[in-house]
Amino acid sequence: MKEDINSNIKPKDIAGKLAKGFLRNPLTSVLAAFLILVGYIALSFMPREEDPQIAISGGAVIVALPGANASEVEKVIINPLERKLREISGIEHIYGMAMNDVGIVNVMYYIGQDREDSNLKLYDKVMQNLDVMPKGAMQPLIKPFDIDIDIPILTVAFYIKDNKKISEVDFYKKVRDIQHSVNAIESVSKTNLKGDRRAQYNIEVDIGKLAGYNLSLGQIMMAIESVAKSVPNVSATTPDGNLVVFGLKNVIESVDDVKDIAVAQYGGSLIYLRDVANIYEGIDIQNKKIAIITHRETKEEDFSSNTQQTTLSISKLAGTNAVTVAKEVRDYLNTQESSFDNAGIGYVVTRNYGVRADDAVNELMHHLIITIVIIAIMLIFALGWKESLIVTFTVPAILAVTLFIAYLGGQSINRITLFAFLLSLGLLVDAAIIVIENIHRHLHDHNSSHESMDALLIEATDEIGPPTNIATLAIILTMVPMAFVGGMMGSFMKPIPLNVPVALVASLFVAYIFTPYLSLKLLKREHHKKEAK
Repeated sequence: MKEDINSNIKPKDIAGKLAKGFLRNPLTSVLAAFLILVGYIALSFMPREEDPQIAISGGAVIVALPGANASEVEKVIINPLERKLREISGIEHIYGMAMNDVGIVNVMYYIGQDREDSNLKLYDKVMQNLDVMPKGAMQPLIKPFDIDIDIPILTVAFYIKDNKKISEVDFYKKVRDIQHSVNAIESVSKTNLKGDRRAQYNIEVDIGKLAGYNLSLGQIMMAIESVAKSVPNVSATTPDGNLVVFGLKNVIESVDDVKDIAVAQYGGSLIYLRDVANIYEGIDIQNKKIAIITHRETKEEDFSSNTQQTTLSISKLAGTNAVTVAKEVRDYLNTQESSFDNAGIGYVVTRNYGVRADDAVNELMHHLIITIVIIAIMLIFALGWKESLIVTFTVPAILAVTLFIAYLGGQSINRITLFAFLLSLGLLVDAAIIVIENIHRHLHDHNSSHESMDALLIEATDEIGPPTNIATLAIILTMVPMAFVGGMMGSFMKPIPLNVPVALVASLFVAYIFTPYLSLKLLKREHHKKEAK
């Protein structure tokens, strides 16, 4: 009988048609479970970041012209190169710098341009115009900017816990091995060492002896540079086809080799480097980029007030999950704990972008849940606890749909994405509240006592369809202009115009499908006494 009554109901709007189609459909509950499931999957697998990554494209073209002064470099390299590069579409700024012997042209594309395409266009344009380069100019060096992967998500400070177990030279080699292993982790794009001190031969020149032999520091430098080269083995063939193999080993292989470098002649005798300098094997003491680490907790015995450290910074690939990458690096470091202890090496994670991103997302999700609970409590006093329960269910369903669509679109979940959800949360429940309020009115209306429950729910949903659709469309149109904001701010706020309209459209479908369905399950019509004639 109910099916016959439903077949006679003719809704006019899409709201009533959706309500009629899903009101007694056995797949409606399956659809609800499916939406919650895909939302949970999207929330679990979407890349998490504290802030959205902004694609910045650009590069530098470096052209060397030995022997030319800055004015000549500007005229024959910088100006012609700038004119040619302006032919590339999508370039926002071009900055040229002319110096003695070299010219540099920096190119910056509009934000949002594809980095790979921009680099390819820059390379093609330079290669196509090699003929405009002056005679004597060297091959141009094209250096793309990698700003999107230059920001580290994890920094680890390594330090020597026991000087008796490991020297500074071996400590540097150990940290370099760690860097190589971390670089092999999937989704790790770039690693850098800061504050590292490499092994080298230190030469401390005695200024008094230098003056006594009438020498200059320039002569010392030239003498060292003349032999401080790595000479490879060379193979060649003679005209008659015989193979000739000869080799020269590196000139400097020990401290004694450095001491035996001839600097100049004085009084008919050779002056060696050992005559004017103190030479020993050590670390690069002239490196002024030294970092000191101090632990806040005094109970930590491994730290002193001045502990020199070497920082390993790790960056991730664009679009990958900062939380996952940071966890993989931490897991690798944990597996090396025993090795570090045996070598007398300690480490401290001084920055963990993955934890910060995860905490930011979890905090906003926590606030999202609090907001939903507040809305549910307010609706209990306005409509009743059953009506409140129905509206409350629609919120996670809408967010699940929005998250899943964002996941399919390659977005990441970050503070701006969740801010878009919080911004639209008050708007998301509008459609469901309007539908449940109209259903509530019909259930308590004396004139609806003769209608079946199915007809009442479909009619109540169909009535509010046109105004609700128009109101939602008007709100969506207010978000559209934000999508056309350019520059850094436009790219940063891009998740808002992308996600808010999707959430609003999803709120309509969820309200039209599940609100009548849940009302049929939970609500009961009001039984009115017959009025006396």
